[in-house]
Amino acid sequence: MTPTPDAPAELASVLRIAVVRLSRRIRSERDPELDLGLGALSVLGILHREGAQTIGSLAETERVRPPSMTRTVGCLVDRGLVVRNKNADDGRQVVVELSEEGWRVVEAERRRRNAWLARQLAELTADERDLLRRASDLLGRLATA
Repeated sequence: MTPTPDAPAELASVLRIAVVRLSRRIRSERDPELDLGLGALSVLGILHREGAQTIGSLAETERVRPPSMTRTVGCLVDRGLVVRNKNADDGRQVVVELSEEGWRVVEAERRRRNAWLARQLAELTADERDLLRRASDLLGRLATA
C-alpha cells in the first residue's frame, strides 16, 4: 500500500523538510554584520522571551552541556549583550540576563526577520495566509510537545 499524504509518517517527512527549510531561510535573514552564531542568537532569544536564566537552565533549553553554554555566555558577555549576576536565592549560581544592547540586538533581528516573512506572506492569497495562521497554532503545539 502506498502511503498517502495524510499518513502520519509521510506527513512527518514532508512537514519536517518544509519547517527546516523555512527555518533556515528565516535565519539567513540575520544581520551579517552582527557576526553571531545561531546558538548565541538563540540564547539571546530565550533571555528576551523568558527573562533571566541560569547557565544550567539555558543549557537544558538549548540541549547542550553546561560547559558549552558557559562558553557561549562568555562570548555574549564579551560582546556586551548579556550580563552575569549572582542568583539572589543561591549566591553560588550565576544568572544571565540581557543587557540594554542585547535587547536592542534581539529587537532589531526580530524586526528584520519579521519584515522578510511579512513580504513573503504578502505574496500569498488571503486563503493561503488564513491556512498558515491556522497551521501556526498546530505547529506551536507540536513544538512544545
